[in-house]
Amino acid sequence: MNDLSSTDRRLIAALRDNARASITELSHTTGVSRTTVKTRIDALVQEGRIKRFTIETDADHHDQVRAITMVELQGSMSRGVIRTLRAIPEVSMIYSTNGAWDLVVEIRAETLQQFDRVLREIREVKGVTNSESNLLLSNVTA
Repeated sequence: MNDLSSTDRRLIAALRDNARASITELSHTTGVSRTTVKTRIDALVQEGRIKRFTIETDADHHDQVRAITMVELQGSMSRGVIRTLRAIPEVSMIYSTNGAWDLVVEIRAETLQQFDRVLREIREVKGVTNSESNLLLSNVTA
């Protein structure tokens, strides 16, 4: 993101806040013309900077067990571990990171029992040496 222009950064921030905002709304929010907004969005999509437009519903946060699991990997096993984790339906996102943990995995499960099963699956993946999970309780910005 460092090589993006300030206009592109403002545009992406506005889209993160409201992916359904109209070109006119985005123009007002970013302070650039509608033509510039349309051109920049098209370019960001074409370049792969914007991968998808999505929505967030109350079902995304309510009636689900959501957790962040930090994962430590054994040596050069990351590609295989990531491939295996992607195949678990309850794994919604995987992030590589630095520091004590190699991966951060976001999990969305319907029940605590399902979450427990997913956590067991992750711990049994060849190449996973350690993990630590935190349940997400509430969104403090809401």
